[in-house]
Amino acid sequence: MVEEILPDESLYLVDVEIKGSKSQPKVIVKIDGDAGVTIDTCASISRQLGNEIEELELIDSRYNLEVTSPGLDQPITLRRQYTKNIGRKLNIELTEGENIVGKLLAVEGEGIKIAEEILAKNGKNKKFKERNVPFDEIKIANVIISFK
Repeated sequence: MVEEILPDESLYLVDVEIKGSKSQPKVIVKIDGDAGVTIDTCASISRQLGNEIEELELIDSRYNLEVTSPGLDQPITLRRQYTKNIGRKLNIELTEGENIVGKLLAVEGEGIKIAEEILAKNGKNKKFKERNVPFDEIKIANVIISFK
Protein backbone atom coordinates (compact mmCIF):
# COMPACT_ATOMS: atom_id res chain seq x y z
CA MET A 1 0.00 0.00 0.00
CA VAL A 2 2.80 2.42 0.91
CA GLU A 3 4.70 1.73 -2.30
CA GLU A 4 1.62 2.65 -4.36
CA ILE A 5 1.41 6.02 -2.58
CA LEU A 6 5.05 7.02 -3.14
CA PRO A 7 5.09 9.95 -5.57
CA ASP A 8 7.98 8.72 -7.75
CA GLU A 9 10.57 5.97 -8.17
CA SER A 10 13.30 7.92 -6.37
CA LEU A 11 11.52 7.08 -3.08
CA TYR A 12 11.33 3.62 -1.57
CA LEU A 13 9.94 1.79 1.44
CA VAL A 14 12.51 0.81 4.06
CA ASP A 15 10.37 -0.67 6.84
CA VAL A 16 6.92 -0.81 8.43
CA GLU A 17 6.75 -1.44 12.15
CA ILE A 18 3.74 -1.75 14.45
CA LYS A 19 4.39 -1.03 18.11
CA GLY A 20 2.35 -0.17 21.15
CA SER A 21 -0.76 -1.84 22.48
CA LYS A 22 -3.58 -3.53 20.65
CA SER A 23 -5.95 -0.81 21.86
CA GLN A 24 -3.74 1.99 20.49
CA PRO A 25 -1.09 0.74 18.07
CA LYS A 26 1.61 2.94 16.61
CA VAL A 27 2.33 2.35 12.92
CA ILE A 28 5.80 3.54 11.92
CA VAL A 29 6.51 3.73 8.19
CA LYS A 30 10.11 4.44 7.17
CA ILE A 31 10.75 5.70 3.66
CA ASP A 32 13.96 6.84 2.03
CA GLY A 33 14.97 8.39 -1.23
CA ASP A 34 17.94 8.45 -3.54
CA ALA A 35 18.26 12.18 -2.78
CA GLY A 36 16.74 12.04 0.71
CA VAL A 37 13.18 12.69 1.85
CA THR A 38 11.57 15.99 2.80
CA ILE A 39 9.22 16.59 5.71
CA ASP A 40 6.56 17.69 3.21
CA THR A 41 6.84 14.35 1.40
CA CYS A 42 6.49 12.44 4.69
CA ALA A 43 3.43 14.54 5.61
CA SER A 44 1.79 13.97 2.22
CA ILE A 45 2.37 10.22 2.36
CA SER A 46 1.07 10.14 5.95
CA ARG A 47 -2.18 11.87 4.93
CA GLN A 48 -2.73 9.56 1.97
CA LEU A 49 -1.86 6.43 3.95
CA GLY A 50 -4.07 7.50 6.86
CA ASN A 51 -6.98 7.99 4.46
CA GLU A 52 -6.44 4.52 2.94
CA ILE A 53 -6.25 2.87 6.38
CA GLU A 54 -9.52 4.58 7.36
CA GLU A 55 -11.29 3.77 4.07
CA LEU A 56 -10.32 0.11 4.20
CA GLU A 57 -10.90 -0.06 7.97
CA LEU A 58 -7.56 -1.84 8.44
CA ILE A 59 -7.22 -0.80 12.08
CA ASP A 60 -10.35 -0.93 14.20
CA SER A 61 -9.08 1.18 17.12
CA ARG A 62 -7.38 4.51 17.65
CA TYR A 63 -3.86 4.46 16.27
CA ASN A 64 -0.86 6.70 15.69
CA LEU A 65 0.69 6.86 12.25
CA GLU A 66 4.24 8.08 11.83
CA VAL A 67 5.84 8.41 8.40
CA THR A 68 9.52 9.19 8.65
CA SER A 69 12.86 8.68 7.00
CA PRO A 70 15.51 6.64 8.76
CA GLY A 71 18.03 8.94 10.41
CA LEU A 72 21.76 8.57 10.12
CA ASP A 73 21.67 6.76 13.45
CA GLN A 74 19.55 3.99 11.90
CA PRO A 75 21.28 0.96 10.38
CA ILE A 76 21.47 0.55 6.62
CA THR A 77 19.18 -2.32 5.65
CA LEU A 78 18.64 -2.11 1.88
CA ARG A 79 21.00 -2.29 -1.09
CA ARG A 80 19.62 1.03 -2.29
CA GLN A 81 20.64 2.67 0.99
CA TYR A 82 24.20 1.44 0.51
CA THR A 83 24.23 2.98 -2.97
CA LYS A 84 22.97 6.27 -1.54
CA ASN A 85 25.83 6.28 0.99
CA ILE A 86 28.76 5.64 -1.37
CA GLY A 87 31.63 7.86 -0.26
CA ARG A 88 30.61 7.82 3.40
CA LYS A 89 32.40 6.12 6.25
CA LEU A 90 30.67 3.02 7.67
CA ASN A 91 30.98 0.98 10.84
CA ILE A 92 30.13 -2.61 9.96
CA GLU A 93 29.60 -5.51 12.33
CA LEU A 94 29.96 -8.83 10.57
CA THR A 95 27.93 -11.91 11.42
CA GLU A 96 31.08 -13.60 12.74
CA GLY A 97 31.58 -10.73 15.25
CA GLU A 98 34.36 -8.77 13.53
CA ASN A 99 33.96 -4.99 13.36
CA ILE A 100 35.34 -3.06 10.41
CA VAL A 101 35.41 0.65 9.64
CA GLY A 102 35.95 2.09 6.21
CA LYS A 103 34.79 4.29 3.38
CA LEU A 104 32.10 2.76 1.17
CA LEU A 105 33.52 2.69 -2.35
CA ALA A 106 30.94 0.73 -4.33
CA VAL A 107 27.98 -1.63 -4.30
CA GLU A 108 28.79 -4.60 -6.51
CA GLY A 109 26.97 -7.85 -7.16
CA GLU A 110 26.04 -9.36 -3.81
CA GLY A 111 28.05 -7.05 -1.59
CA ILE A 112 29.95 -3.85 -1.05
CA LYS A 113 33.52 -2.68 -1.54
CA ILE A 114 35.08 -0.57 1.19
CA ALA A 115 38.43 1.06 1.87
CA GLU A 116 38.96 -0.50 5.28
CA GLU A 117 40.89 1.54 7.85
CA ILE A 118 43.75 -0.37 9.37
CA LEU A 119 45.72 1.21 12.21
CA ALA A 120 49.46 0.95 12.07
CA LYS A 121 51.28 -0.75 14.93
CA ASN A 122 51.96 2.64 16.53
CA GLY A 123 48.15 3.04 16.86
CA LYS A 124 48.17 6.43 15.16
CA ASN A 125 48.75 6.14 11.42
CA LYS A 126 46.04 4.62 9.27
CA LYS A 127 46.39 2.52 6.18
CA PHE A 128 43.57 1.61 3.84
CA LYS A 129 42.93 -1.76 2.25
CA GLU A 130 40.17 -2.43 -0.27
CA ARG A 131 37.87 -5.17 0.94
CA ASN A 132 34.80 -6.83 -0.53
CA VAL A 133 32.09 -7.61 2.01
CA PRO A 134 29.14 -9.82 0.98
CA PHE A 135 25.71 -8.62 2.14
CA ASP A 136 25.02 -11.95 3.83
CA GLU A 137 28.05 -11.43 6.10
CA ILE A 138 26.87 -8.01 7.32
CA LYS A 139 25.02 -8.15 10.62
CA ILE A 140 24.63 -4.38 10.96
CA ALA A 141 26.03 -1.35 9.13
CA ASN A 142 25.83 2.25 10.26
CA VAL A 143 27.01 5.49 8.70
CA ILE A 144 29.61 7.23 10.85
CA ILE A 145 28.62 10.86 11.15
CA SER A 146 31.50 13.24 10.49
CA PHE A 147 31.43 16.96 11.15
CA LYS A 148 34.58 17.81 9.19
